[in-house]
Amino acid sequence: MKATEGTTYRMLQSNLGNITTRLEELRTQGATGIKLSKPSDDPSSIRPVLATRTQIMHTDRYLETMGVTLDKMESTDGHLSHVENILQRVKEITINSINSAMSQSDLDTFADEVSNLKAELIDTANAKVDGKFIFSGYAENTTPFERNPNYNPDQTVPIPPPYDKTDSTTWPYLYMGTPNPTELEITPGEALESNLTGNDLFFGVSNSNWVDSTTPAAGPPPETDRNDIFSILERTEEALRAGNINDPAGAGGGLQAKLDELDVSANQNRRLRSQLGNRASRVDSAMLAQEDVSIDLRQILSRYQDADAIDTFNAIVQQETAFQAALSITSKVSQISILDYF
Repeated sequence: MKATEGTTYRMLQSNLGNITTRLEELRTQGATGIKLSKPSDDPSSIRPVLATRTQIMHTDRYLETMGVTLDKMESTDGHLSHVENILQRVKEITINSINSAMSQSDLDTFADEVSNLKAELIDTANAKVDGKFIFSGYAENTTPFERNPNYNPDQTVPIPPPYDKTDSTTWPYLYMGTPNPTELEITPGEALESNLTGNDLFFGVSNSNWVDSTTPAAGPPPETDRNDIFSILERTEEALRAGNINDPAGAGGGLQAKLDELDVSANQNRRLRSQLGNRASRVDSAMLAQEDVSIDLRQILSRYQDADAIDTFNAIVQQETAFQAALSITSKVSQISILDYF
């Protein structure tokens, strides 16, 4: 079988096209650093590449969610620190009022300061992070604490029912949130509580015992070694304005009784703050673990799809040399004419 010139030209053209295509692919690999840009490049690698990319996406999602949650937990810790400072200042006022021979005018001045501290406490309890109330449980769009319009500090007036430490419906503030803390999944199958509920932190009623603000909580509330912090500040102010130092049956229950209750409230805040700190530490360690997983997954993905820079450069040089040789041969063949044989 004799090869005609037309056949020769078509073969040369085909070879030039193949070399050009391969050179273009190598240059693309060199520019992008990726050798697997389409399934036909390496069909056997497609499945592990897609599986690894999916795992990386899930890991990145975990990291993003945990990062946002950790920021909220750190912000919550700042609010808990402010609560502790408020309770400390109220205790200082109470001690000074008990141990000093003060006039009623002086006690009223202290009462005004306690009133302002109580307002700060309400602002803290109704604090938001990223547009969400942090002490409302699941009800993140609901203001957690509202003033109880039926609060009655006067024990001599039966209607509405006067303040009763064992009946949350008579307390000065109502909790409108839920007793359900939000949970964060830090790894598949493992979740932890990522916030504190207002009933647990400020009312001293655990989530399992809280029902709602119109139902007396079980326990009875507050539970052992727990207090309604709002009531403590409210009744401290009442005792100061009435000049009641040590009469448990008088206004506010007397300042002397409030000292122990303020200590209980401070311990309540510290205990829950410590719990939140332990959870934040667990989230932080989970993030470190997920970051290690992400690094490992990216190394696996790189093994399948990333091009070796040195090998790619050498291949480009070789292919360019082959291309130049093919062009040289083609140019020489194209100069052959039938007239050369006459």
